[in-house]
This record gives sequence, C-alpha cells and structure tokens, in this order.
Amino acid sequence: MKAVRFHEFGGSAVLRYEDVDRPVPGAGQVLVRVAATSFNPVDDHIRAGVLAKMIPIALPYVPGIDLAGTVDELGAGVTGVQVGDRVVAMLPLDSAGGAAEYVAVPAESLAPAPRTIELVDAAALPLTGLSAWQTAFELAELKAGQSVLVNGAGGAVGSLVVQLAVDAGAQVTAVSTPRHADRLRGYGAHRVVGPLDLAAGPAAVGGPFQAVVNHVRVSPEELAQLTAYVADGGVAASTAGPIPEDPARGVRSANLWVRGDGAQLAELVGKVDAGKLELHIAAHRAVADLAAVHEDAGAGRLPGKTVVLAP
Repeated sequence: MKAVRFHEFGGSAVLRYEDVDRPVPGAGQVLVRVAATSFNPVDDHIRAGVLAKMIPIALPYVPGIDLAGTVDELGAGVTGVQVGDRVVAMLPLDSAGGAAEYVAVPAESLAPAPRTIELVDAAALPLTGLSAWQTAFELAELKAGQSVLVNGAGGAVGSLVVQLAVDAGAQVTAVSTPRHADRLRGYGAHRVVGPLDLAAGPAAVGGPFQAVVNHVRVSPEELAQLTAYVADGGVAASTAGPIPEDPARGVRSANLWVRGDGAQLAELVGKVDAGKLELHIAAHRAVADLAAVHEDAGAGRLPGKTVVLAP
C-alpha cells in the first residue's frame, strides 16, 4: 500500500510517499481503509523531533493523527463494530498512521462517523473536537449561564469550543480576526471582538469572565496578563501555554494534553449530526502532497483546517 513516512526527524523534506506493508490488525485492533486524515500543528512538532522526549515514537513513522474511513478487517476479540462500518478516530500520538491507505486502530478509539457530512470531512473532527471537548468541559468545566472568553475563537479548536459552550448555555465572547466574525456570530457567540489589546484590560471586552479559554500562542508575559481577565473564583484553560493562577482571588489554571477517547468522540459526532457542531474546513489536499502541506504550515501559508485525502 501507499503511505507517507519519515525515517528521521527534520523539516518537511523528510516526508516520503512510498510503498509499505499493509498492517495486520492485532488483538483488540481494527483495520480501517482510510478515506482521509487531516493536518494538525502537532504533526509538524512530531516530525521535527520537538516532542521526541514527550512522545517516543518508532521510526519510520506514518503521520496523521486524525482518521476517517471504513472498517476492513477485525482483529481478535473485537466486538461492537462490523466490516463496512464508517468510523472516525484519534489515533495514538506515538503510533499515528493516518497518512496511508490502511491503518490498524485500537477498537476503543473508534466512534461511528457522522452521517450528515462527507466521510472525508469527518477527518477534521477527532483531534480538534476532543481538544475542544476536554478544554471546555474537563478543564474549564463550562456550565449554563457562565460567561466565557474564547481567545483564538476562529481557529480549528477555538471554533468548536465556541459552539460547545453556546450549546451548553454559556454566554460566549469570541476573540478572533475580523474575517471570522460572521461565522462566529453564526455559531451563537454573544460578542465577537478583534484581537485582544491586553493592556486595555478585561472591561474593554465585557469582562472579567468566569472562564477564559486560550488557543493563541503568545509570550509568557502576555499569558500572565490573561489572568486578570478571569473573574474571582474562575478558571483559565489553555491549549497554548500556561496562564498563571491567582490564588488570592481563587483563580485556577489548567492546560490541555489531549487524549483519544472513543466515547467523547461519539458525543461529538452526535452533535455534528444534530446540527449543533459545524466543522470549518479550509482546504482538501492529496496525501501525496503531504510534504507540501507541512511546508505550507511551517511558512504560515496554510489557510486553515486542511483535510488530507487518502490514495
């Protein structure tokens, strides 16, 4: 079968589109015929070796953490899924494998694919959706009636956090560039503002807020300024570096390390099918073009969430 692999860490040029052996599903695994994966920034970090100590991987490595596809074969002991089922999954970061024709997946990582969107587009959901879910509900513990500031709301994860928070009954102030404003209002954001002027303080954007969710990579000094945007007793949740706590005001902080979770992914799929969660996909590219996708991402040329189509 065809797959993209890298045999050593480095820039996008280490990615090779080559012939590899088709995997055989082991006990508790499912072989999936890949329809698509998608690009996530962590793919770039893994390829470059930046995360080698945190995520030990065996080389050669097939990138692609997201998966949408069709069940082709069942390993020993697998129940609850059948050959021909359309599925999605977040693959384990240390093994990944989505940029290929086939991938062997732990059965517990799988969820039924959404019925209301194209199967290839469902590849945009797993990692970003789980990041949004875990940030919103496990870290920020969002509840109905709470005020929440989402910084970086126009991005792949931030867009989903906005929608999940609105669906949960929270009052959302979305911070993003003007080109995303109409889309964020369409998601139900109470207020949409441009990039934060941190020096202006929380009152300038209607704060402070019971929860601040940050997806924007800024300096430690700027992260520290975000603490003031959290109301007394509130929480700061971040996927882009730690926001300092303020124990005197009861402000706590939490940072995300996303994990695969088939049950949570199934909840997200249900929200997609119910029309409560919309995926914003900027581009579709062929897996043979994955090295160029990585190059574009590194140069800041990627237009947004990019789905990568299997051979």
